[in-house]
Amino acid sequence: MLSAHPSLPRQLAGAARLSELTDQVEVVRSTLSKAAGDRARKNGENAELQRQVEERKARQARAEQKLKDAGVGIGRRVLELASLREKANKRETRMLGILQFLTGTVWKQLFGASADSLEKAVGQEDEFMIVERAPLVNTYISAAPCNCAAFVAGIVTGVLDAANFPARVSAHEYEDGRTCILIKFAAEVIQREKRQQAD
Repeated sequence: MLSAHPSLPRQLAGAARLSELTDQVEVVRSTLSKAAGDRARKNGENAELQRQVEERKARQARAEQKLKDAGVGIGRRVLELASLREKANKRETRMLGILQFLTGTVWKQLFGASADSLEKAVGQEDEFMIVERAPLVNTYISAAPCNCAAFVAGIVTGVLDAANFPARVSAHEYEDGRTCILIKFAAEVIQREKRQQAD
């Protein structure tokens, strides 16, 4: 009769353990493979969501630009009309003068009342803000795809350009319903203002 080698039970136990470890490794590999597939699918979904958000922002920017462009032509004509109605044969040459004319006379003609406030940006000599608590253009629009106050920003741009005060104008909406029309005058306007103050 053959007798078993004394190390054979250990070898069989080692082989069984090796087989068990191989099975465990296969389970881990399949779990990792599944996790990698899930991660790739989630990354694909995230990429799709990001693409949709970027596309929506681009549509919003195009809509706001169209509103602003429509307002520019109106702003130029409003300045002419307001100047004729005022019967003042003088043209504003100072920044503060044109801004007060804009927030007073022009605003009354367009919206029936003066603007809520005209503020100078802190630390910036070329930035001013017209703040409206409840702008008329946003009052009856509940779910617009963009900020409809861009139309008013276009009107302000048209008035300032026609009055020879080139500026970048943008509309910003706050959560509390206020809208800020931010006006940043061109460098040439600031230089002209400094020359006039020196005279």
